Amino acid sequence: LMQFIHCRLACITTLLISNYVKAIKRKWKIQQANFFKLFWMMQLENDWKKCIQKPMRDDIPLDRLREILMDKLTQMDTDYSGNLKKESSSPKEPSPPPKETTPAQDKAMEEKNLGNAAYKQRNFEAAHEHYDKAIELDPNNITLLNNKAAVYFEEGNYEKCIEFCKKAVDIGRENRADYSLIGKALARIGNAYVKLGDLKNALNFYDKSLSEHREPTVVKKRQEIAKQLAEDEKRAYYNPQLSLEEKEKGNQFFKEGKYPEAVKRYTEAIKRNPEDGKLYSNRAACYTKLMEFQMALSDCEKCIKLDPTFIKAYIRKGAALMALKEPLRAMKAFEEALKIDPNNQEAINGMREAACACDQSPDEARKKALEDPEIRDILADPAMVHILEQMSHNPQALREHLKNPEIAGKINKLIEAGVVRIR
Repeated sequence: LMQFIHCRLACITTLLISNYVKAIKRKWKIQQANFFKLFWMMQLENDWKKCIQKPMRDDIPLDRLREILMDKLTQMDTDYSGNLKKESSSPKEPSPPPKETTPAQDKAMEEKNLGNAAYKQRNFEAAHEHYDKAIELDPNNITLLNNKAAVYFEEGNYEKCIEFCKKAVDIGRENRADYSLIGKALARIGNAYVKLGDLKNALNFYDKSLSEHREPTVVKKRQEIAKQLAEDEKRAYYNPQLSLEEKEKGNQFFKEGKYPEAVKRYTEAIKRNPEDGKLYSNRAACYTKLMEFQMALSDCEKCIKLDPTFIKAYIRKGAALMALKEPLRAMKAFEEALKIDPNNQEAINGMREAACACDQSPDEARKKALEDPEIRDILADPAMVHILEQMSHNPQALREHLKNPEIAGKINKLIEAGVVRIR
């Protein structure tokens, strides 16, 4: 008998502790440390003995174990046990009775069901009749207005669909309808605008719908419309004539040494005509002057992809790779240029420089460069020395100096000579 009692109490204790700890942890947010502390503090063997000392009735072990748990909680924090007692002593509020309906509302539901049946059979005329009778009987029911709007949508009468959906939204908000019903009406307005070809309004109402209720199907539609709008905007922006005008402006700025302004104009030209590879090559030349060699390299590769026979793109790619101290890759770029035109002098010189760079150490390159009087003059200029020191500590500061065409020319000269190397 005692073994049976012990087994039974063990099961009850495990279940009780689990339920009470879950409830307490949820309601009063016992920290994790306290959660484990509670288990360690429960001296189960002694507590079972206390229970066994009482007469064996079904309710006694549960009540007694609850008292023991209360004692342990009081040791930890008196507020927990106080809250538990307060919670257990306060009567539970009865659940609200189901909302009573009027005879008119009951009749409206009958008409609604008839309308639904007609709608499924695509008997839209009969569906309208039943929904109209239902709305007349229960004018504050958002579902009835939503259903009638759905009939208009299927009929292709999208303006009427939008009208009734807006009425449904107003009625729903006045009567505190469920957010999902309001969101449904707003989503149907978006669907109607899609059918009308008004994607901006469709996107607007999908956003409104999702602010009321996040329905996955509406999220997907919203993403599709947003993508389509972006593509349409891109196509609308396409204008080769305006692209050519922007390119000419960029060329003029480049000649004047105003490279940041030239980049802006070439970028605008690319937006107007993104399939013109030469525009990327022109912008790459600007990026090279601004020491943005990675961006120059990227533009050269885009140009080559669009126009594989444009030799300047390969030459500029080789120059960018040389500046990035990648002579082997630069040699490949110049080699591709020579395949297009074996007599191109820029490609020949670039190939020679890249080949030398593969074998030449930085010290050797500097020693050779100092043989040039112009290089020596640049390195003797205190202002240039200061700028080169800034380059070594703060590469971002270089961009401001490059806005000065004279300084930019000197730095380019040092890079070409191999004195300055930039990553």
